Amino acid sequence: MREESAYLLQPSGATMRVVLLGASGTIGRAVLEVLLADGHDVVCPLRRTDPAVPERVQCVIGDLSAPDLLEDAMRGADAVVSCLASRSGAPGDAWAVDHGLNAAALRAAEAQGVGRFVLLSAICVQRPVLAFQKAKLAFEAELQASDLCHVIVRPTAFFKSLSGQMDRMRAGKPYLAFGDGRLTACKPISDGDLARFIANTLTNPACDNRVLPVGGPGPALTPEEQGRLLAESLGVPFRMKRVPVGLLDAIIATLSVTGRLNRRARAKAELARIGRYYATESMLVWDEARQCYDADATPEFGQDRLEAFYARLAAGKVTVERGDHAVF
Repeated sequence: MREESAYLLQPSGATMRVVLLGASGTIGRAVLEVLLADGHDVVCPLRRTDPAVPERVQCVIGDLSAPDLLEDAMRGADAVVSCLASRSGAPGDAWAVDHGLNAAALRAAEAQGVGRFVLLSAICVQRPVLAFQKAKLAFEAELQASDLCHVIVRPTAFFKSLSGQMDRMRAGKPYLAFGDGRLTACKPISDGDLARFIANTLTNPACDNRVLPVGGPGPALTPEEQGRLLAESLGVPFRMKRVPVGLLDAIIATLSVTGRLNRRARAKAELARIGRYYATESMLVWDEARQCYDADATPEFGQDRLEAFYARLAAGKVTVERGDHAVF
């Protein structure tokens, strides 16, 4: 069921000066493309020069945690869009980036009188057990307590995060799924559709001071259904190997003991916890009253479908950078 909400309507079309944080990341690059297409004047604070950023974008290069740099970037800006996210999800990285850098950006925005702050968060913060989720929620609370008009976007799963087993299946190996392959579900959204959704919130007053969950179009998909779509895109028979969740529990327990003395093992334990979370929790809106995930309550936006992305990926027309949260 597709929820038709006011915030899914078309924005006003007004243009503004926008500071985009995280422009070098996958979603950040997609957001930058949409902002420029909409005619916005974009400023990108970056740690280093990025040749992928168009010349017409004003880049501010340096230490993003430096208040002076961020305040300079935000001088005269109408809005901030933050696509900042820690790469690993490890506690130190999460609190430094998901919370710390965003908090520094908020302070700079307040100091410069910026009127609007759009934050890319994640739908998984609904049931927080991991460090990066708690860091994201801590900043969400600070943003909501500020005087800035804010929008918090919580997307479901990304296409790239559901594509890691294509090479495995291309090689004739079975699709790996935790449990029976139906423990979880999500409404995956493409980079382009999410970028369009984020850009729309800049000029749509129906989004003001709201937390907005959003998924892509179509029904929620279980891991088994995702695997069948992968097999179809490759033209191979679908075979699935079930992996017990208890295997992850054993890995986490072992690494947690070793991690008391070894930093690398401690980091691997956190990565395993992240993997277990995604293996057992759906990326859908959580219904607190019913204590369950609700696909019908998860809004849909955009046009891109996962099966079409898989077909392009199988044909070599697109590639994915999966990052540090990859499980398989």
